[in-house]
Amino acid sequence: MMQSAINRTMGQTVADGLAGRISRSTRRNDRQNEPSTPARGNAMLTIGKVAKLAEVSIDTIRYYERGGLLSPAQKSGAGYRLYNEEAVRRLNFIKHAQHCGLSLAEIRQLLALKRQDDSCCEDVRSLVLQKKLQLEHKIKALKAMSQALSELIDICVDDAKPLDACPILAALEASLKHGHRSNSMKVETSA
Repeated sequence: MMQSAINRTMGQTVADGLAGRISRSTRRNDRQNEPSTPARGNAMLTIGKVAKLAEVSIDTIRYYERGGLLSPAQKSGAGYRLYNEEAVRRLNFIKHAQHCGLSLAEIRQLLALKRQDDSCCEDVRSLVLQKKLQLEHKIKALKAMSQALSELIDICVDDAKPLDACPILAALEASLKHGHRSNSMKVETSA
């Protein structure tokens, strides 16, 4: 159920297109007889090819490398970064997680959990549940802000008033003077 929600969020699944794109890339490499295919039989991809397959920029890949989210499988004799198909899968994982609201630090935590032998699904669930609660809190705060703005808009019935008589500005000033920081502003208007 969670997987289908993630897939809907992204508008496509990781598996869709990925196998075909990697397969086409591998066939193209084989046809061109590029030296980027090592002896173990896994096609090695340049940073540009990985960026294209994962639909991210080269700068994004480099940024993820600096942040410890991704690393090249090896370097060529000339010093070029070379990646395997796992890099494309990881980039898609990162994109899916970001679309679900996870920060890069939280994604790094998930990837670390994935590498730990003693981790279990509950560890991942706990991290995602914590993020969901943070998002719900943020949504609640945003709704309160929206309500406060609606109340300010409602008190301003005469848009022809000069700025010094603007009830919105007066309400904001009054809340600052009184140290008022509630979720909504109750304003007395004088007619």
